[in-house]
Amino acid sequence: MIHRIIQRVDVVLDQRLREAIATVVQEQTRSMVPRLREEVESVVRHAVYEAVADELAAPGAPPR
Repeated sequence: MIHRIIQRVDVVLDQRLREAIATVVQEQTRSMVPRLREEVESVVRHAVYEAVADELAAPGAPPR
């Protein structure tokens, strides 16, 4: 009987822990989205800036 009770507790704990962890991960992800968006925007902006600057500095580039 004790073995069956432990198995049932194990199943319930597994399910509830998965749900709790999923909730926490979703909340953390939502809170990170604005910061991630800012970082991606900054990286893209700098990459475009550097690419344009390199192109303008390349031999044969049109005058500014």
